[in-house]
Amino acid sequence: MPDEPDDEQWAEYRVTPRYLAGSGYTGDPGFEPVAHWPHHSFDDGPCQLLVTSPDHRIKIGWFGDDFDLWHISAAEDPVSPPRWEATFNHAFPPEIVAGLTAALADDWEPDTTRFLAPPPMYWADGVRPLLDAGWKHGAAERGTVEIIAPDQQAGAFIDTRRYGRQDEAVTLWAGPPGWATRAEATFTAGTPAHLIAATAAAMRNPGPVVRERHMLHRGTEHLVQLEPVGVNTRPAPTAPTPLEVKQTAVAAAVQRATHSQERTSRARAARIRTTTARTQPHTATAPTRTYVDTPAHTTARPRR
Repeated sequence: MPDEPDDEQWAEYRVTPRYLAGSGYTGDPGFEPVAHWPHHSFDDGPCQLLVTSPDHRIKIGWFGDDFDLWHISAAEDPVSPPRWEATFNHAFPPEIVAGLTAALADDWEPDTTRFLAPPPMYWADGVRPLLDAGWKHGAAERGTVEIIAPDQQAGAFIDTRRYGRQDEAVTLWAGPPGWATRAEATFTAGTPAHLIAATAAAMRNPGPVVRERHMLHRGTEHLVQLEPVGVNTRPAPTAPTPLEVKQTAVAAAVQRATHSQERTSRARAARIRTTTARTQPHTATAPTRTYVDTPAHTTARPRR
């Protein structure tokens, strides 16, 4: 976006729908669920980073300079051919890739093979989250199924012919056709349905993802909603309903009536106190003391 001011190009925005946000030039969100797994970095070769499960049965490769940035696969043991493989191209948001890597992190245990479960018998199992979200059937040729998002800017293509385990069976896509604008994820026929569904659920997630303005392609910018990061997103207060207004008025009337009764009671009590004579204390007459004259005793003179 050369005609945008520099500050605007580097400003962060919340982007919806997330499937049109692009890759953001980094794969970090996709690796977060498996951050505790072994990491292997390479200076030479197309694969720049390889993250594996502790037993190396699951491999997550980052090919930063290729058209397909992500290669994710699983096998029965570290040296066997992959049972299934998923690829995500350079326009696919890593926040959606995280739906798959998180499911793999949950599945893996030293003695489990849930991530190697047989492929679905019914095509809808893998894209059930999209159907539940209201995505509809589109026109498709015989032996295939097309699911389209309500905005017509994303979908899923399912090939039900199943020629072989490594043939591409499910493709999730978003954005207008074109090398720079079309995001695609493909899953081979042997991919367990719950892993495809986990990716589809992350794709239909209505929550936004954060991107700097220059990361958005001009071919998709007009199709997304942008909200500057840092803006208060709390909903504005709504007007009270008629029932709430009536309840408030009734409560206020009851409160006024209660206060009026209290004031009347206090006034009546005050009048009673002022009109009632006070009782005076009784004055007791001091008792009179009676004096009785008694003859004085004379002392007899001693005789000589």
